[in-house]
Amino acid sequence: MIQGTSSGCGKSLIVTALCRIAKNRGIKVAPFKAQNMSLQSFVTEEGGEIGLAQAIQAEASGIIPSFHMNPVLLKPAGEQGIQVVVRGKLYKTLKADDFHSEKGKLWDAVKESLDYMCKEYELLIIEGAGSPAEINLLENDIVNMAVAEYLKAPVIIVGDIDRGGVFASLYGTVKLLDKYESLIKGFIINKFRGYTDILSPGIKKLEDMIKKPCLGVIPYLDETGISDEDGVSVKLSNLSNLKSDTAVKIVVLRLRHISNFSDFDPLRFEPDAELIYSLRKEDLINADIIIIPGSKKTFEDLKLLRELKIDETMKELIKNEVEVIGICGGFQMLGEKLTDSDMVESPLREFEGLGFLPIRTVFYSEKITTQVEGYLCSEPSVKVRGYEIHKGISYGDMNLFKIRRKTTGETFADGVILQNVWGTYIHGVFESDSFRRWLINRHRVKRGLNPVYYTFSWEKLKNSFIDNLTETVERYLDMDKIWKIAGL
Repeated sequence: MIQGTSSGCGKSLIVTALCRIAKNRGIKVAPFKAQNMSLQSFVTEEGGEIGLAQAIQAEASGIIPSFHMNPVLLKPAGEQGIQVVVRGKLYKTLKADDFHSEKGKLWDAVKESLDYMCKEYELLIIEGAGSPAEINLLENDIVNMAVAEYLKAPVIIVGDIDRGGVFASLYGTVKLLDKYESLIKGFIINKFRGYTDILSPGIKKLEDMIKKPCLGVIPYLDETGISDEDGVSVKLSNLSNLKSDTAVKIVVLRLRHISNFSDFDPLRFEPDAELIYSLRKEDLINADIIIIPGSKKTFEDLKLLRELKIDETMKELIKNEVEVIGICGGFQMLGEKLTDSDMVESPLREFEGLGFLPIRTVFYSEKITTQVEGYLCSEPSVKVRGYEIHKGISYGDMNLFKIRRKTTGETFADGVILQNVWGTYIHGVFESDSFRRWLINRHRVKRGLNPVYYTFSWEKLKNSFIDNLTETVERYLDMDKIWKIAGL
């Protein structure tokens, strides 16, 4: 089990690499995280919602993601509390103070999935959450040492040296977990910049003090290409890939409550596209494409766009043939009216949309989670796939995609396109290579450039990112010791 001294110390990426290393050795391996808090989610073939990190880890393991890999997913929902997804389905929305009363049910769900996973796989590589040494929370723990103790799983602690104080963090974490000292088998120092020789005296002293070995020092990795569920504000501020003047300029609106920002990762790597996250007018007026992403608080983010007068800016830009796109919550915002009678997502029962598309959205308490596949109505050869995660249903003349929901087999039209404005409920739609090129080629042709129908396979590129990460992690960890700790 991989635990860490804090959130964002690199647990998810290390688990991803270890899963691929085990797969490469021919081991039937799977990831597991009992409880995850993230707005980056994925929908499995079963129609269950899990953290995106576990889906990526499953891919690294060479297996199909399942809700068993992340039985409890927490999605912050602002003033309404936290959406609690249990075994892939929305359970209820809770306030922070209510969690202790639900611990028994959540822990039962964790144990049930753990038992299932242990029967199905030779090796589980388990990821903890945050820090296991939050002593005020230990009594209600269902994700860190509670899991390790339940399985008698050996634990490796990861420390983030880039934040400073890594030796104190590792020492303090181990000492505060004295009850579980026998389960802790070693530590890893992550995100190191410089020569490891300078660390040697400190590592030796720490090993002597806590009686645990250092299992490796992993260097700081600037860009793995793998989407991260932590540090959203940091990632979005750094995700500008400035290219040539001829590149198609894409601006994703940097909403306060953005969700599933991984939707746009494939666009970042297109050689003739430039993507930035911004709310600045000067960026918007230079854009070829503006994307309104998904939002966990549609009403609040729509209100923000009006406060910043971005709605007025987009209205003028649409007249100048700038393409405006909405994904999920962004699609809902593009419509004329949003009705929320039960106040599922807002303090208002009804509010006006941007009015760029002839649709109206009604919010319901039931959540739709399913994988989908289909094609572009105007060009059936352009295939799409992805997944839906939403509570609202939009009504209007749906004419963008013809899709099939994998969980039910039902087919129907999704999305609306009206000249240079369109929206869809499909997350991950830009992972579809032919559709991504269809979008960019629309703007190449406008500029008098020839269309380019293929640049790369997103699936192959994503797999190469995992391989590159794995190569680095394997080089800097003592894998012989780690396999011995794992009993292999």
